[in-house]
Amino acid sequence: MRTVLVTGPGGAGTTTVAAATARASARAGRRTLLVTRDHMPSGLGFPDDPGPVAADDLLDHARTDSAAHFRTELLALQERASAVFDLLGAGRMDAEELTELPGSAELALLHTLHRAASGDWAGAGYDTLVVALPPLTEALALLALPGRLRRYLRRLLPQERQAARALRPVLAQLAGVPMPAQWLYAAAARKDAELAEVEALIEDRSTTLRLVAEPGPAAEDALRAARTGFALHGLRTDLLVANRVLPRHSADPWFAGLAAQQEKTLARWYEDRAPRPEGASGGATSHEPPREELHEAPHLGHDPRTPEDLDLLGIPAPDDRPAGRADDPWWTERAPHDGPDGPEGFVWCLPLPGAVKSGLRLVRRGDEILLAVGPFRRSVHLESALRRCTVSGAALRDGVLRVRFTPDPSLWPRTP
Repeated sequence: MRTVLVTGPGGAGTTTVAAATARASARAGRRTLLVTRDHMPSGLGFPDDPGPVAADDLLDHARTDSAAHFRTELLALQERASAVFDLLGAGRMDAEELTELPGSAELALLHTLHRAASGDWAGAGYDTLVVALPPLTEALALLALPGRLRRYLRRLLPQERQAARALRPVLAQLAGVPMPAQWLYAAAARKDAELAEVEALIEDRSTTLRLVAEPGPAAEDALRAARTGFALHGLRTDLLVANRVLPRHSADPWFAGLAAQQEKTLARWYEDRAPRPEGASGGATSHEPPREELHEAPHLGHDPRTPEDLDLLGIPAPDDRPAGRADDPWWTERAPHDGPDGPEGFVWCLPLPGAVKSGLRLVRRGDEILLAVGPFRRSVHLESALRRCTVSGAALRDGVLRVRFTPDPSLWPRTP
């Protein structure tokens, strides 16, 4: 299944472009599911229902219902933990008195992605999944959330502790408090499996991002900052939609001024995507991923009101090629000046275009590298060779972070 994730600066028309992308995919003969968080205008032809509900031939629409998902999950937790709540004397809460908490919308969207990828909607045979994400910064946090939650579950409820469940009655008597029940580990295992499937969907090579931005200085700054976050998480973009592009010429000075500002931004975006001679100053590094294509969506004079208005935007359908991530966004090299009896070390490399040294933080913790680049965070599990090394240095050059690892003699003994 080809997955297209659509995001952009707030107010740029992300949901509209996602809907136009889904319609283009369906017109190309692919069975398509559009997932949104927002209510769609009634005239666009997308039923306002959690769904999935048919919107057109080969096109279904599903809207996440965060309030309903929150109530369902909390009521299920109350039922599974009833023994613990009864022991504590806690009162049960009814569905009518439950109000969703901050963060429930993100969890509901992840649950919907799971249902589309490998849950109870997977049997519908969708060829394309189009997802309207929240604005850029929130979207990056959302896409990183499955991996972060799985890491927290592994740290708080490690699987190996389940082997000691036969000792829990004895430990409970010694501690004087009840030990975690088996349902807690079972629930954690179920949630970990669900998050793993969502994480696999996001990291699949056929998954890409589509960026939506109205040309202007603010959009330029937002996209420039977000590209570092995309690189950190290994995400690839296949299209930048310049939305609400005004006609180039107008007799109205105020209108012409806005169009001229858009035209300047578009010129810079086209220049960034133009091929440059190898070794040209200011060109992209050999490890920087190629820039996505640029599409201009015209301003209709009003927000799209009908399915035909969506088609007028001219959004291209996603192709079938695996244009998403590379196998991994990072790679490992031999350190220079290897000794005759083996490598002196390794260099772990991660492209981070736009990153600056002052905003970079790097911490080794066990088998993981914890990275912070500006407002973006990620933990990376090291490959086996690097886990037997110590970090001996790091540098950021030409948009690539290089971390040097030296073999630990106690874990990697040298041989004659």
